[in-house]
Order: sequence, then structure tokens, then C-alpha cells
Amino acid sequence: MDKLGLYLRESYNELVHNVTWPPYSTLQTNTVLVLIGSAVFALLILMMDFVWKNVVDFIYSAG
Repeated sequence: MDKLGLYLRESYNELVHNVTWPPYSTLQTNTVLVLIGSAVFALLILMMDFVWKNVVDFIYSAG
């Protein structure tokens, strides 16, 4: 149990004193970029799925 307590104390100490946290404005900007990138990627996959479905439907309906 001592090892767990030591681990938690050292982790807390490192997070508070050694980690360099970015400014809030940078976090906001990066969050917006990730959301936009995720939306673009999701739309790309949606379009690919739609095209592939139509290709497969066409192939099966022709045969």
C-alpha cells in the first residue's frame, strides 16, 4: 500500500510542478481543430460508404 501512496504523491507532484500546461486559448483552438478535423473525416467516411453502397447495389441489381 506504501507503493501506491508514493506513486500517487509523485504523480501529483509531477503534474503540479513539472508539467507545462498550455494556455486556455491554445486549448480552445486545438479543441476546435480536432472537432473540425473529426467532422471532415466522418463526412469523408460517410461519402465513401454511400458511394460503395451504390456501387454494390448496382452490381447486385445488374446480375
